[in-house]
Amino acid sequence: MRPETNCRAIRENIEAVRKLESEFDELRSRSERIADAIGGFTGSLTFVLIHAALFACWIGWNLLPGLRHFDPFPFMLLGLFVSTEAIFLSTFVLMKQNRMAKREDLRAHLDLQINLLSEREMTLVLQLLQRISTRLGVRLSTQEIEELTEEVSVESLASQLRDNLPET
Repeated sequence: MRPETNCRAIRENIEAVRKLESEFDELRSRSERIADAIGGFTGSLTFVLIHAALFACWIGWNLLPGLRHFDPFPFMLLGLFVSTEAIFLSTFVLMKQNRMAKREDLRAHLDLQINLLSEREMTLVLQLLQRISTRLGVRLSTQEIEELTEEVSVESLASQLRDNLPET
């Protein structure tokens, strides 16, 4: 049994995330739902076991004496079916990955917006704290506090990151 949280803010955040994920799933097109279902199934152990059984039966049927061989060794027809299936499966997997990448992009944009808002709020809180400290005669002036109370330019930060991070 998992412990329940008593913090209303945490429960609300969990519900907000659940709602966002649910909305994202509901907004999928029919082709995206099909691609997700196929992509999910093909990534399962059941899929592997079904294919192993089908391949074993196919090869056994075409190797055992006394049976009519419809695809004798080297199993050209089986190779054709497997290659064709691989083309379609890779397409479905790519469709699912593209949709998941869009979902991750939306999450990243949301994270960025929340981080920018948090940065702005913290700057205002530090500025307010500095004003209160000055008014009360409490000396807080250090270089770090002075730097943290300055507004952060997202553009200059992005430019510094671009200039200093190695190319990948």
